[in-house]
Amino acid sequence: MPAPHSPEFRRRALDLVAQGEPVARTARDLGISETTLRNWMNRDAIDSGAKSGLTTDERRELVELRRRLRVLEMENEILKRASAYFARENVLPK
Repeated sequence: MPAPHSPEFRRRALDLVAQGEPVARTARDLGISETTLRNWMNRDAIDSGAKSGLTTDERRELVELRRRLRVLEMENEILKRASAYFARENVLPK
């Protein structure tokens, strides 16, 4: 996977397109694919509120919350199993 481009590089590419440069030529001149540049344009439109969707910060938060949920579910499952194990051990014979 190629190394990600810096935010300054992305901003410069978006500024060139905003100034009226064609997307295909801008992408070729910067050595990136046209699809990559269009994805950056789409992400910038969402982040600026011009287009609906999850912003970069919201997407990052969602990923973090899903990760935390998985950890909590695993911890809960471990506690359930431990509780069942110790409950069986504490049963007195009749």
